[in-house]
Amino acid sequence: MNPRLKWILAGVVALAAALYIARNLILGTPVQVVSAQRGPLLQTVVASGRIITPQRVAIGATITERVARIPVDEGQTVGKGEVLIALDDSDERAALAQAQAALVQAEAKMRQMRELALPAAEQALAQAQANALQARQSFDRTEALRRQGFVGQAQLDDARRALDVAESQLRAARLQVKTSRPSGSDYALARAALEQARANVAAAQAKLAQTVIIAPADGVLITRNVEPGDVVQPGKELMALAPAGETQIVVQIDEKNLGLLALGQKAIASADAYPAQRFAAEVVYVNPGVDPLRGAVEVKLRVPQPPPFLRQDMTVSVDIEVARRADALTVPSDAVRDATGAHPWVLAVNGLHAVRRPVTLGLRGEGRIEVLSGVAPGDRLVPSAAPVLPGQRVRAVE
Repeated sequence: MNPRLKWILAGVVALAAALYIARNLILGTPVQVVSAQRGPLLQTVVASGRIITPQRVAIGATITERVARIPVDEGQTVGKGEVLIALDDSDERAALAQAQAALVQAEAKMRQMRELALPAAEQALAQAQANALQARQSFDRTEALRRQGFVGQAQLDDARRALDVAESQLRAARLQVKTSRPSGSDYALARAALEQARANVAAAQAKLAQTVIIAPADGVLITRNVEPGDVVQPGKELMALAPAGETQIVVQIDEKNLGLLALGQKAIASADAYPAQRFAAEVVYVNPGVDPLRGAVEVKLRVPQPPPFLRQDMTVSVDIEVARRADALTVPSDAVRDATGAHPWVLAVNGLHAVRRPVTLGLRGEGRIEVLSGVAPGDRLVPSAAPVLPGQRVRAVE
């Protein structure tokens, strides 16, 4: 290139730069501004959480046994009382049959006490009474004859022994009748044996019932951790049931927002898997305690009309409406400096200069903040991203 032409081009560039600087010094640095406007403002608290049901039920066995069959699948809707898991019940059925046989035997013993033992004892008592009366009369006659000298002492002794034996048999017959009656010991033993047999049958039936695991409520099986042939033990979760009922959302909210929350506040939620399909929710529970590790508060929201695509443990996002203004003076959030500090301020364009103004803030909406004092409708403000200092000469560009 011609050296003279190079000097001419350099001079043109220098002149243009000088003109640009001169224009900025005279007219001010051009800066895009935003304005304060009046309008509705909604303040929300945003959080993410998951779908839960109020009474998630863990399904397990109460005995150690082998799984015979599982007539349901994971994700299936089941009704209350429907069989979920059937365990091998051969031992339990044998124990029940044995207990029922013992019950039949105990019932037969009771019938025997009523129909045979007591009547036989009463008959034996009547016979013993007759024998004792006859022995008494024979002894009395023999004693009279002995006093008259018609019989010897040996005959009187024989009559005495016969009387003693008859009276002894009478006492034994009376005791047999007494113990065979409903208030007697034999009857009580038979009744106790019958009650024990009934209890054994009930226990065997309960043990047999434990081999069939049923659904405690209507709901959906959300997990299944067992297969036929597995040996299950008490205390191990085999299935998880999400009962039919109220659907809830549980979220963790930063404790700094605790003062904004209240029961009954409305919210809009959306599942991460279906972000375009939003649904309504309502705050029904705010935990009185704060998690010290996360600095968060657990909040539960009720979903009055859950959409069909919601699933247990599904991740959702919620916007909780904590305040609303029908006509508020607002500015864009990026126009406020030190918005979370004790002394927020804005950089307003006053004529040809940027002026620092302290402001008082109100509600904080999505992208806009309410200003209670410090600005007026239509005031032009410099965004915080612009490289402008207080007092600098500027030229506002809408």
